[in-house]
Amino acid sequence: MAKLNPYLNFDGTAEKAFNFYKSVFGGEFVGEVHKMGNAPGTENLSEEEKNRVMHIALPIGGDLLMASDIVPSFGQKLNVGNNNYVSIFPDSREEADRLFKGLSEGGNVEMPIEDQFWGDYFGSFQDKYGVHWMVNYNEEYGK
Repeated sequence: MAKLNPYLNFDGTAEKAFNFYKSVFGGEFVGEVHKMGNAPGTENLSEEEKNRVMHIALPIGGDLLMASDIVPSFGQKLNVGNNNYVSIFPDSREEADRLFKGLSEGGNVEMPIEDQFWGDYFGSFQDKYGVHWMVNYNEEYGK
């Protein structure tokens, strides 16, 4: 079966956001942080755009969280919205609490993490970089 990995776009803050995510999840980036200025055909970009991230990846469990920055001079525009969430399924309530607290720091909590009527321990928020997250723990998922 195919594996799905979330891919996020940022407007010049991908590296900063991923260093933050790395501080919460731990681990190391897969490969180097690729910058726009290293790609062919980017000679005329501003220094700021050359320093934007072309690709970054952080392993989380058996998955990869990946991202890049948009390049405004290429006509790209970032529209932050609530149409994408990264849904995390931790192994314990304690890990759910740790991830929720760490990732939501400086962001906007939509639903505090707590036991829900459908039986899961769940919460959702938008982090300080505009990315929407769901933390969902259910003891049955781990069996």
